[in-house]
Amino acid sequence: MAHKMALAGNPNCGKTTLFNVLTGSNQYVGNWPGVTVQKKVGKTKIGHSELVDLPGIYSLSPYTMEEIVTRDYIINETPEVIINIIDGTNLERNLYLTIQLIELNRPMVVAVNMMDDVLAKGWKLDSEKLSVLLGVPVVAITARRGENVDAVLKKAEKLAHGKEYYSPQITYDNVTQNALNDILMILTEQKYDKTFPLQFFAGKLLEGDNDAQKKLHLTKDQNNRIEQIVKKYEATSEYGDRESMLADARYKYIEKIASQCIKKGKDASKLTTSDKIDKFVTNRYLAIPIFLLMMFLMFTLTFGPIGTFLSEFVDYLFNGLLVPVVESGLDIAEAPQWAYGLLIDAAIGGVAGILTFLPQITILFLCLSLLEDSGYMARAAFIMDRLLRKLGLSGKSFIPMLMGFGCTTPAIMAARTLENEKDRKLTMMLTPFMSCGARLPIYALFAGIFFTKNQGVIVFSMYILGIIVAIVTGVILKKTLFKGTVAPFVMELPPYRLPLLKSITMHVWEKCKGFIVKAGTVIFSMSILVWILQNFSPSLQMVTDSSNSILGQFGSLIAPIFTPLGFGTWQATVALLTGLIAKESVVSTLTILYAAGQTTALSTALAVSFTPVSALAFMTFTLLYMPCISAFVVLKKEMNSGKWAVGTALLQTGIAYFVSLLVFQIGSFIINYIV
Repeated sequence: MAHKMALAGNPNCGKTTLFNVLTGSNQYVGNWPGVTVQKKVGKTKIGHSELVDLPGIYSLSPYTMEEIVTRDYIINETPEVIINIIDGTNLERNLYLTIQLIELNRPMVVAVNMMDDVLAKGWKLDSEKLSVLLGVPVVAITARRGENVDAVLKKAEKLAHGKEYYSPQITYDNVTQNALNDILMILTEQKYDKTFPLQFFAGKLLEGDNDAQKKLHLTKDQNNRIEQIVKKYEATSEYGDRESMLADARYKYIEKIASQCIKKGKDASKLTTSDKIDKFVTNRYLAIPIFLLMMFLMFTLTFGPIGTFLSEFVDYLFNGLLVPVVESGLDIAEAPQWAYGLLIDAAIGGVAGILTFLPQITILFLCLSLLEDSGYMARAAFIMDRLLRKLGLSGKSFIPMLMGFGCTTPAIMAARTLENEKDRKLTMMLTPFMSCGARLPIYALFAGIFFTKNQGVIVFSMYILGIIVAIVTGVILKKTLFKGTVAPFVMELPPYRLPLLKSITMHVWEKCKGFIVKAGTVIFSMSILVWILQNFSPSLQMVTDSSNSILGQFGSLIAPIFTPLGFGTWQATVALLTGLIAKESVVSTLTILYAAGQTTALSTALAVSFTPVSALAFMTFTLLYMPCISAFVVLKKEMNSGKWAVGTALLQTGIAYFVSLLVFQIGSFIINYIV
């Protein structure tokens, strides 16, 4: 019989790794109902139970959406077992969430992860002793290597089937425990369900959680009596802060447990390998140069000989092998001329124009995954905080921005982690300036044509330009529209690790799969639509001159706007408009509009329509103008305001126009002056 299980833990404790190991590829990703916090669900390899990966949190306090989602799921959905994964190298901090989960009165298994790091430090962790003290089963594992993870599932299945029972008993200091017991007595007066976590809510009432109080529906008399208990409790401390007092009591209890379960040895204060590396990587003088060097090397590799060779190979597969076969089939079938254009130029040419850049995108995602899994990306956010804080921004905002290098849509969602409303809105407005993976084919196309010898440098400069524009825009908005103090930035730096091939492969495949699916659906559909609109006039008559088509006439009306930017052609204008659906569509649209089924033909056509300076201005505009429609919809939902979303899109497009204008005009002036 399948059961419902929940996986909970702190950020950076290996939760995602364990989830992937327990479920394999049998999982899907969505959003929690009513919110945009990501939800991952999978079927376990043993027992085929439903495993829900809860958001990474540090406590069950209602301060962030992630904490609220986790708490409400456990209370309302009542999973039969909770698998709580904790970092064995940070036992005390991780156990704070464990204690609160135990108070929820659900069957639970504690998986102590990163035991390889515990042993490497020379520490000894007694998991059996920890199990006795917590009153719940404890299993020592190393998730990244798959060590002992099956034991976690087997223990969880036994708990779900009722074959094992545990009775956790948490006891704090006398003052705190007496206050909790008094509140618990009042709660027992109400007729709650047997599974209702009274102990958990007693703690919530003691620390002053208003959200929890609303869920209990207590009488006025009961609330008054609880308030008297709280006042009496606060009077026992000179600080009189109920929340801090309860947190302090929990940590004292945790320290007592940890001291009995883990022995750190004499060299506990010795610098770890991660500490030694961080002396250089996070050095106040070397940090940013090292970060820029890492990014530069990544783009040099992406657009170097390997990436170029693989892209040319994919181009050959489509245009050298597939197109001749299709042409032969059409010749045999004596198909009309329009069928050649629809199938070869639109369907194959449009999709091939995007997939040609798949190898380079794969290399880029591979590099980003290596940096992320190694632990360096967390340092990147920490490093940028130093710079951003001087400019009135927070390093916490840089985390969604980092995600923006992959895709703008989930990056905007990630801004939910910011508690301050102004910082959250500001971050969502700046994140689209980070160059997402969908823009990479545009850069690769134009850089390959006009900047052959320095492709990596040019593409790298696009990413840096996006960061610079985001910083400058953020400073201006912070001093005008979003005045206020900068929110504190607290982030745990995970230890450096050697990335695992399986984990890297899964990350890269997930990224590339989305790119391939989009090419086969959105880009394919857009390519067909663009071909039709390019070949038919407003009166629905087929045309021989594309400038007389629906797209040609519509694009010609708007094209003069972009003339000062150096690309005032109707083809470039239409490509930018289709880019609002998906940024990858820019390349496929240009391929169709210039009737260039092959990469070499497209390169020749663009070399006539653009100059190096106008190409650079075009790349700049695609970097900075409003993101695709899916990101815009998410932006509207996250901001809960259509006006804010439209205003943000107009601001981004206005900035794109201004910066592109500067690039073209200044670039043209320099070239003319030199010549």
